[in-house]
Amino acid sequence: MEIAFLVAAFGFGLLARLGGLPPLVGYLVAGFVLHAFGYATTEAIDLISEVGILLLLFGIGLKLRLGTLGRPAVWVTTSMMAAAATVLIGGLLLGAGVLGVPLLRDLDPGRALIVGFALSFSSTVFAVKALERTDESESLAGRLAVGVLILQDILAVAFLVATGGGWPSPYALLLVPGFFLLRPLVGWLLDRTDHGEMVVLLGFTLALGVGAGAFGLLGLKADLGALVAGLILARHPRAGEMADRLLGFKDLFLVGFFLSIGLQGTPSPAAWIVGVLLVALVPVKSAAFFWAFTRFRMRSRTALHTSLTLSTFSEFGLIVGSAALASGLLDQDWVSTVAIAVATSFVLASAANSVRYRFYERWSSSLGSFERHPPAPEDAVIDCGDARVLIFGMGRVGAGAYDEMVVRRGLLVVGVDRRQETVDRHCAEGRTAVRGDALDRDFWERVRFHPDVDLVIAAMSNHAANLECAKRVREFLPAARIAAVATFPDQVVELQEAGVDVARNLYEEAGQALADDAVSSVFGD
Repeated sequence: MEIAFLVAAFGFGLLARLGGLPPLVGYLVAGFVLHAFGYATTEAIDLISEVGILLLLFGIGLKLRLGTLGRPAVWVTTSMMAAAATVLIGGLLLGAGVLGVPLLRDLDPGRALIVGFALSFSSTVFAVKALERTDESESLAGRLAVGVLILQDILAVAFLVATGGGWPSPYALLLVPGFFLLRPLVGWLLDRTDHGEMVVLLGFTLALGVGAGAFGLLGLKADLGALVAGLILARHPRAGEMADRLLGFKDLFLVGFFLSIGLQGTPSPAAWIVGVLLVALVPVKSAAFFWAFTRFRMRSRTALHTSLTLSTFSEFGLIVGSAALASGLLDQDWVSTVAIAVATSFVLASAANSVRYRFYERWSSSLGSFERHPPAPEDAVIDCGDARVLIFGMGRVGAGAYDEMVVRRGLLVVGVDRRQETVDRHCAEGRTAVRGDALDRDFWERVRFHPDVDLVIAAMSNHAANLECAKRVREFLPAARIAAVATFPDQVVELQEAGVDVARNLYEEAGQALADDAVSSVFGD
């Protein structure tokens, strides 16, 4: 039976994907349709759902960066928005109930605030996909959005813990400190795993066995255990790799969660009406985020893109709703209402994100009136001065190209790298470098070049990144010549077709240079 459920989820997910929506919308619809035909959730689907949630929380722990979360623009905005949305939505629901709206007439203040809290979150899944689609994951707008999402997720975990019920074991007080004492051992294990299935297996072991298992044994919520298990590895150099390797498994298991929500009950007509009407609050949410970020001296463009990325209701709202249902704080009709609101918000957000650049170009002057000056240092204009040569990617190849250009052209070169530690290291060594991402449109929007930039070198290790860099240069610096590196002959062709003037196969060139030096050494030629 479960196989048939998954086949149905794939079919509806594919239809949603073809319609430009996140597949999870299709998974929810599949659950509703299956329930309408008399099917209900099963133990296997519930188990898959639970594993998906634990992997989701473990991944959040792996990505937790206290530096980002400590920014006032992140934690103040998140706290303010969570409180305001909870009270506003809860109040509106109670007010509509007084007017006799179906489903709302019997709503009490406690349940109204829980629904408001569930709808105060923004979708992590939708935001990550939107940032990947626009190549803005590493932009300031992307980092701010991810910081807000992580804090929202932590608030959701706190709710899950609070609704767990029962008293934990007295030994639970030693659990979190004990986990952090294990950090060296866990890091040692991760250092000695390969880059294949072993790192995935270690992730499952930590999330489900060590984290969720230990917390569950001592009377604490397993969800919190998975989060803490990820957190102890957050500073490890391979934490990002583990999160990436687990991403596909997390998405797969979460299919069971979205299916289980639908299989619990087909929404009533009143739930459909209220759920769709709640989506009218999404533009209000966007405007509030925009206003808040401009108060922290973010440029209007950064504030707009961050707010649009956050302009959804969240799958975590469904997790909160399910926890409230299990604790008797909500009934199934309200969980279905939240599910409808979440799915419908994705439709609205997909349309808004498709026109975000055109919207900004048309309304930039009006949006700019909300800005506060001077802008925050991390959002200020980047000035490359009189540099005539730009090098994207300051690894070994980029640094070598930089030094050679300085010898030939003098101090008219600027290196650009996405990692701040790399930029700091090159600056300490006497090179001129700035932080930026060639794939990030925001970087190109706020950087100031010399009007006569002669050459741009794409020296990044990723071929797709070099291709995208060439497209950006052609858009923003059409007169500049472009040079780029590749690792395979077909990549050289692709670069040339993308408008690169000089493309070189890195290993082929190295082999030729090695042969030339060897011949000179042996034969003296």
